[in-house]
Amino acid sequence: QVHLTESGGGLVPAGGSLRLSCAASGGTFSTSAMGWFRQAPGKERDFVAAISRSGDNKHYTDSVKGRFTISRDNAKNTVYLQMNSLKPEDTGVYYCAAAANVYYADYIETNSRLYDYWGQGTQVTVSS
Repeated sequence: QVHLTESGGGLVPAGGSLRLSCAASGGTFSTSAMGWFRQAPGKERDFVAAISRSGDNKHYTDSVKGRFTISRDNAKNTVYLQMNSLKPEDTGVYYCAAAANVYYADYIETNSRLYDYWGQGTQVTVSS
């Protein structure tokens, strides 16, 4: 069982930055592929970014490429999402997720249904 706790959300003006953190406990973080998803009011939960367990392979949804950076620190059991040049359309609840015990070091996952564990979410609000 992996327990995930997000932090770092808040209210920022358009053009601002936030750094989200997701701390993992209770499982083997280093063998999990990790992802960030977001859910805007009245919409489905959408993929934002993913990182392999090795940290070498990353993938982003097109709307955040060049603005967001996902990273991980396996020694601290933490995955991060650095968000720059924020836009009002980035507003939503951001969730981190873990796909546990993946075999391939460079495996990444963009399908929310294939993640095993989820955090409770952290609110990000970008004002115009």
